[in-house]
Amino acid sequence: MSSAFGSLDLEENLSACEQALNYQFQDRALLLRCLTHSSIARTRLDSNERLEFLGDAILGTIVCELLFHRFPEKTEGELTRIKSVVVSRTTCAKLTLDLNLGDFLRLGKGLAEGKKIPPSVLAAVFESIIAGLYLDGGMDVVKPFLIQLIQPEIERTIESTHGRTYKSLLQQVVQKHQRGTPVYQLLEECGPDHLKCFKIAAVIGPEIYAAAWGPNKKEAEQRAAENAWHQLRGELAPFSADEIPIPAH
Repeated sequence: MSSAFGSLDLEENLSACEQALNYQFQDRALLLRCLTHSSIARTRLDSNERLEFLGDAILGTIVCELLFHRFPEKTEGELTRIKSVVVSRTTCAKLTLDLNLGDFLRLGKGLAEGKKIPPSVLAAVFESIIAGLYLDGGMDVVKPFLIQLIQPEIERTIESTHGRTYKSLLQQVVQKHQRGTPVYQLLEECGPDHLKCFKIAAVIGPEIYAAAWGPNKKEAEQRAAENAWHQLRGELAPFSADEIPIPAH
């Protein structure tokens, strides 16, 4: 995989990227910005970081709508768990590789010379492309593009979990490798009594895995278990300890 533009000129690379996306941009400068990492951009505003921010929100909205209609019997918590996998950095990075978008990235010298592009960079470009498609062609362009890619990921997630909670999945994995039983450690809580949030991490033996926030202890434990489950599989944790949820009133 080439991590920067090679011998082809700029326009040819952009055309090849459009072919991979099966969409021709009206604004080529927008596509170029989608593919430009901050390590090579003149300023951070010239990179794809702002587009990543917008793309993340669009991806979440479309996935939520898909899940809402696809699973009318599932609770909010169950839908949230499925969504967290489908919109995770791991899934976004995978889809970038599936589309071969890494071939068209513009990276700084340090990243471009590496043998492997970091998953966080791959995930960011996928979200940036989502924003680019939306800004260039609107929801009528980006929605079918995403649905085609995301529906198989939803089915794969359902199949892999078989409706079980991540706490039970994690316990099964840990016991299979004779590593004892996961323990859930409360690290922090915030908010008034009627709107508290809880930060919890899964602990397996001496290892403390990526913490997660939840609007109650049960949900925080599920998210912490999900983080640990993904990390044990060598994947990125889907929940960030910096993202504090806003509980419903």
